[in-house]
Amino acid sequence: MLSLQRTRLAGLQRRVGNTLSSGLSGPWWKRSVSLLSLLFGFFIGSSLTVHLAESVTYRTFSGLYCLIASEFLVLMRPKWRGLDNFRLGFVYAIVLEAFKVGS
Repeated sequence: MLSLQRTRLAGLQRRVGNTLSSGLSGPWWKRSVSLLSLLFGFFIGSSLTVHLAESVTYRTFSGLYCLIASEFLVLMRPKWRGLDNFRLGFVYAIVLEAFKVGS
């Protein structure tokens, strides 16, 4: 296999590879907890948007409530490091729901 030249694309590929390998290395329980927190955030985000869409008459307020919850998770980040994956799943569920609604 030929070695890559020193280009910006090769540097980007190296950085992405190093990031992925560091994220996938380590104990199995750490990877499984991060995956479970990502999936749990997705579950909470998807069920919260459905619940808020039914209970609140204005959809803009439900989006505002989800935004406030997401910003609250950012504020709690220094205390609990595991909230990053939860927040990522939560925001992904909200964006996916917005694409489904078409807004």
